[in-house]
Amino acid sequence: MLDYNLLLAVFSGVIILLVLILRFKIQAFISLLIASIVVGIVAGMPPKEIITTMQQGMGSTLGFVALVVGLGAIFGSILEQSGGAEALANYLLSKFGDKRASWALMLAGFFIAIPVFFDVAFIILIPLVYSLQRRTKKSLLLYAIPLLAGLAITHSFIPPTPGPVAVADILKAELGWVILFGFIVGVPTAIVSGPLFGNYIAKKIYIEAPKMEFNEKEAKEYPAVRLILLIIGIPIVLIIANTVLNSPLVSSDSISVLFKEWMAMIGNPFVALIIANLIAWYVLGIKRGLSKDELLKIATNSMGPAGLIILLTGAGGVFKQMLINTGTGEMLANYFATMGISLLFFGFFIAVLVRVLQGSATVAMITAAGVTAPLLINTDITQIDKALLVIAIASGASIMSHVNDSGFWLVGKYLGLNEKQTFKSWTIMTTILAVSSFFMVSLLSLIL
Repeated sequence: MLDYNLLLAVFSGVIILLVLILRFKIQAFISLLIASIVVGIVAGMPPKEIITTMQQGMGSTLGFVALVVGLGAIFGSILEQSGGAEALANYLLSKFGDKRASWALMLAGFFIAIPVFFDVAFIILIPLVYSLQRRTKKSLLLYAIPLLAGLAITHSFIPPTPGPVAVADILKAELGWVILFGFIVGVPTAIVSGPLFGNYIAKKIYIEAPKMEFNEKEAKEYPAVRLILLIIGIPIVLIIANTVLNSPLVSSDSISVLFKEWMAMIGNPFVALIIANLIAWYVLGIKRGLSKDELLKIATNSMGPAGLIILLTGAGGVFKQMLINTGTGEMLANYFATMGISLLFFGFFIAVLVRVLQGSATVAMITAAGVTAPLLINTDITQIDKALLVIAIASGASIMSHVNDSGFWLVGKYLGLNEKQTFKSWTIMTTILAVSSFFMVSLLSLIL
């Protein structure tokens, strides 16, 4: 049965959040905290308990997210500075050739966005897209759309990128399963929204590369591609291995308890990323001539964008905790259970709503996770189901990038598109990405 006071509390919180971000342009971190306080007040929570709940939500969330996002940011920054992104992209282009260059760029985007932020990876790789267009004289979109699809999918679906890390923590989903299903859902989604759509839209909109000069590194300056793939793969393999070894898929008698305990430590996201950072620091830094002071500066500079995401995620944790402690989450869970609305669709829908209204995919993911997490209390949902829910929310948060999203203007600027062309290419691509990935998630939820 619905408690209309609690229902008013959650609606008030969401409306206040959107008004503060859209109308008053208040930073999402502060907006989420204010929205959380509003939920507590409207729900009738005592003032002292509101403050206690905020501290509880912030602390419980940041204990995990701050470490993973911080370590991931340093790791990605070292890879970025080493030229590893360009090395991988150039290697794939040389193997695939000009005819299948769109597929090479999709794969490059897919792997490079695991350690490197979306916008940074795009800016690093866009000169390769320009170069291809000048050589083949085909539309720039033939190569740019697959690259963007690969970048966007990994950025939203596969840890240690901040978005899925934050959602996984709020929903208490194991990162190993999130990574595994991120790949399973991400690959076919990348194909549909990348090379296939790119080939279609390139025939409709012809765009030439802008006449700009870029300082391109010589091939001999790049680190070895196998080394880059190995370094990117180390934390992913360790995290997935730990998840699988400690799951029902592996018999408890087949592996010693001591080995499982050590694997649980090494495969923990914190330790796995520390190992990857140390290897990257030495192999891509010290061995390639960077001084310790330069590496320290690279690591320190990476903390800027990471800090904002960490605080934003903490505020999302506060919002979630407020819904739990007021009893709003439990009430909504019971209501949706009687209505027959699935958690997957609910999480996807909330993410779509927030994404379309305010633009930021990260804010949409964190808000949707905060609203959805209380619905999981007292349920027997499995870790696999939680991982699929993370991907469903990430799918919704990726949809329909338009004028209120900074990515819309970034893509338009670098590709030389006007607003109408950006809508027809980038906005449609993100919508195809979201719908096709949610379809895949729904299909997997029926099978597993």
